[in-house]
Amino acid sequence: MTIIPFAPIERVIRNAGAQRVSESAGMELTEILEEFGLEISREAIKLAEHAGRKTVKAEDIKLAKEMLGR
Repeated sequence: MTIIPFAPIERVIRNAGAQRVSESAGMELTEILEEFGLEISREAIKLAEHAGRKTVKAEDIKLAKEMLGR
């Protein structure tokens, strides 16, 4: 199940320079971005909990991204 609609993904690919974008390319990028987003979110939740918070903050997301090496 995808969460991100095709149109924003298509815009991202077009902004990168593509003239045309197939639906399969958009779906593939959607799956990759959602998977990466879940990985970052899970790590960010751990960081927030470690700090004694229930709220995930932008700093948690940024640190989680760095920790995952991307």
